[in-house]
Amino acid sequence: MQYRSIGNTTVSAVGLGAMPLSIEHRPDEQRAIATLHAALDAGVTLIDTADSYHWHAGEAGHNELLVARALARYGRDTSHVLVATKGGRGRPGDGSWTVTATPAHLKRAAEASRKRLGVEAIGLYQLHKPDPAVPWAESVGALRELLDAGTIRAAGISNVTTGQIREAHAILGDDLVSVQNQYSPAAREREPELRLSRQLGLAFLPWSPLGGIRRSSLDGPSAPTSAGTAFHRIATERGVSPQQIALAWLLTRSPAVIPVPGASRPASIQDSAKATELELSEADLAQLDGAPSR
Repeated sequence: MQYRSIGNTTVSAVGLGAMPLSIEHRPDEQRAIATLHAALDAGVTLIDTADSYHWHAGEAGHNELLVARALARYGRDTSHVLVATKGGRGRPGDGSWTVTATPAHLKRAAEASRKRLGVEAIGLYQLHKPDPAVPWAESVGALRELLDAGTIRAAGISNVTTGQIREAHAILGDDLVSVQNQYSPAAREREPELRLSRQLGLAFLPWSPLGGIRRSSLDGPSAPTSAGTAFHRIATERGVSPQQIALAWLLTRSPAVIPVPGASRPASIQDSAKATELELSEADLAQLDGAPSR
């Protein structure tokens, strides 16, 4: 396993996105716990969750509680594992997602997340998405208050523009440690945010990092899947999965990048973790840096 930094914390270069373990089509708890334990066995020390990762109405925090149970049952020391959670989004239970990033809501949500995770302070708390009804500085200001109160140890922001990153950095300074935006072989529009994150010393955590390679957990069963891309061709040549090639490629994009692929089976996260062992050649990168063919 390779390692990278989020603020002053060292984590595995590939994390685990725990969302598929709690949303639609989620596995039973036995398999979910096994998946989390497989991640730990593979050397993964970053687990990404959120209070809104659930399926039905009335079960906010389902994923956080699941992660907490998995860590408690692991049987070995997990003090080195960074659990990053998020607040500011909701799920009414009809499949939709809402956004509420008022300071009052974020402070209540962070405290509830802290209790569900069973920690004195949340290692990394991320503002899930800007709320168009709330001035950005006010939402970020709530993170400042949570830091000052000791509810959270470090702050991150998600689904943001370069302007929002700069404004948040001006408010939070070194306590802002990460940016989590969509970025994948098929979604490369966030290059400016990636470059700025590296310039400011922020970790960049791509969500849905396998877009263009396999179907996302949020895609419907009829969503198209890609095949025949350069990622697939090189995977065949190397005798590994296209997912491994995609994650290895992401790691070459910047030292700031720490992908958090989702998984709902132990084998999936075990495969993803192996991406840190792959070395891509210049010839490989020349093919992969072009947009994937469909």
